[in-house]
Amino acid sequence: MKFQDLLQQLQLHQEVDATYSDDTLTIEGMEASSSEIRPGYLFVAIKGYSKNGHDYIQDAIQNGAAAIIGEEDHHDLPVPYVKVKSSRKVLAVLSHVFYGRPSDGKTIIGITGTNGKTTTSYLLKHILEQNGYSCALFGSIRNIINGEEFPAANTTPNALEFNRALANSRDDVVIMEVSSHALIQYRVEGILFDYALFTNLTHDHLDYHDSMEDYFNAKKMLFDKLKADGTAVINTDDSWGEHLDQLLNKENVSTCTIGEREDADVEIVDYQWNPPQIKIKDNEGLASIHWRMYGVHNMYNLSMAYATAKRMGVDREQLLHSFDGFHGVDGRFQVFKEKGRPTVIVDYAHTPDAIFQSLRTAKECGAERIFHVFGFRGDRDQTKRREMISITSEWSDAYLLTFDDLNGVSAEVMEETLYKLQKAYGNEKGSIHSDRTLAIQQAIETAEENDWVLVTGKGNETYKQTFSVPTTTDEETVRYFTYEKCHK
Repeated sequence: MKFQDLLQQLQLHQEVDATYSDDTLTIEGMEASSSEIRPGYLFVAIKGYSKNGHDYIQDAIQNGAAAIIGEEDHHDLPVPYVKVKSSRKVLAVLSHVFYGRPSDGKTIIGITGTNGKTTTSYLLKHILEQNGYSCALFGSIRNIINGEEFPAANTTPNALEFNRALANSRDDVVIMEVSSHALIQYRVEGILFDYALFTNLTHDHLDYHDSMEDYFNAKKMLFDKLKADGTAVINTDDSWGEHLDQLLNKENVSTCTIGEREDADVEIVDYQWNPPQIKIKDNEGLASIHWRMYGVHNMYNLSMAYATAKRMGVDREQLLHSFDGFHGVDGRFQVFKEKGRPTVIVDYAHTPDAIFQSLRTAKECGAERIFHVFGFRGDRDQTKRREMISITSEWSDAYLLTFDDLNGVSAEVMEETLYKLQKAYGNEKGSIHSDRTLAIQQAIETAEENDWVLVTGKGNETYKQTFSVPTTTDEETVRYFTYEKCHK
């Protein structure tokens, strides 16, 4: 593609004032990593959190870069250099154009919110595929394109990775989790969405956002990217969701609301857990949905998926039958049970609200006692720790504070932090265990058959440090102690 044509796209987005008169320079590819540059490529220098791409411009040129784009002043380079306002935004705009606007012709669904994005995305993918659609999925666990799975580095891939993958997709529908970080960092810039889903907004990421209002405004950016005939699907039982619905109505955006409120487009009328069943009401009347997942939080995830699929034109009767075959998502309220042993749950819950929902679900499902194993991530949002301990102090019968990812914080400092938090905000139910695997073992061996053990915080994620038990995830650890036959 001509470099001159790419710059014209940047002028349309008001990212650059300069023009490039040479219409012979052709760009063969583009990268934001100098090590990935090949002859004829465009290098986009981005200021990251630990590295500055501008420091690697010479490396990119040595690897064959034909042109450079960046935010800093650079002179006397042997290749064309164009200064722009935001390299991240430019990377998104140019990659979308370079790969032929790969989102065009596909139904694009974006899901945002603090909790529930992953489960809702997998549930929606399952429903749509049961009804004849092929679906690509981009999320925190993995990416799936043309039925093939790929590891996911971030909840939302960077714009270059996303457009490159989308260019290879033959899928009808693209479902993606869209994080607040992704929206602020322009990872989905240039993409127009057919459906944008808002699950909820609760205390999280305040080490990145200055306030809940800033956090909400970042999420709101997704809904500004809806197509003219696009639809926002919103959980209005959430106060921030209600606020979003009001804002979008003023902007004349089409909305579909879900919740227990009678004025919701998809009203949650009733629910039960033995067995799991939810009753909903919409413009076609009352319906019962039988499924295999527990928890009020999953009830909302189900309703979001139902409302979206229905708006897409999926037949209601076929839609209702699609839920029974969905068995959940690894690490998202994943249930383990063996006769004579306690019920064990592995859940990604790492916010106060998510922990509350997990504990509440265990209680509603008949747990005689609840043993809760969880920890905190080093050098991450510390403002939510007090509330997390307060919630488990109230709802669990015993909680075991342990390590999550240290993220550069030493084990000694983290252990000292746990003792301080327990002393300041905990109660007699709490204890400190630096070894996560041994904390899980103690909880399982202490609990009895009718008790529940909740292991929260990591879900399907792998451990980043070594523990006593030779396992790499919470699921492996639970299986090691609960399903002994797997290890004989």
